[in-house]
Amino acid sequence: MSAPLTVAVAQPVCLHLDVSANATAHAAAVAEARARLVVFPELSLTGYDLTAPAVSPDDSRLGPIVSACRATGATALVGAPARDADGREHIATLAVTGEGARVVYRKMWLHGEEFDRFSPGEKPEVLGVGGVRLGLAICYDAAVPDHAADTAALGIDAYVASTLYGAGPESAARRDGHMSERAAAHGVWVVLSTSAGASGTYPQTSGGSGIWAPDGAVVVQAGPEPGAMVSASLGGS
Repeated sequence: MSAPLTVAVAQPVCLHLDVSANATAHAAAVAEARARLVVFPELSLTGYDLTAPAVSPDDSRLGPIVSACRATGATALVGAPARDADGREHIATLAVTGEGARVVYRKMWLHGEEFDRFSPGEKPEVLGVGGVRLGLAICYDAAVPDHAADTAALGIDAYVASTLYGAGPESAARRDGHMSERAAAHGVWVVLSTSAGASGTYPQTSGGSGIWAPDGAVVVQAGPEPGAMVSASLGGS
């Protein structure tokens, strides 16, 4: 990593299946953050509802996020169901810039009822932002040590996870343990955006989005409340 990267992790209020309202909230978070990278939770545009319609990267409802990224020079990582040209559907991360949106990662480690509809992603992905190499993960990916290992093997500066953890102290402890372990195991920053409040069919989630240093220590972390956002600079060399 040659230069610092300012990163914000957001856990906005999520309205069930209301892509327009959620995109507006995402845009407001991007504008407020004034960060080079702003990360949002798993399925952040729809909420965690496995029946949610796929969102195309050229969907006009993403316009407010595109505009906010153009105004601030940010890249936003947002979550939505996505459909590939071959018809397969994925739980996906879209990268939004001032130029538009594109699918940059498809969740590899599905679980439970996700298999009924979605196909797993086929390989780890690295996204470059400001000269920093970001390995991408969605929810259960980050709970699987092999996913982080395979992603780190591609050469990354940070492991960036968009997730949903259930409410309660046991879930929060598991969340923090996963992130600290991934950072320390591979000597990389870990960036976590995770849902807070209600998300789709979940009436309550953990919140606690944060950033962990390469030694596994937490640098900054939000509380459980929806609408919180925290940021930090991933140090350069």
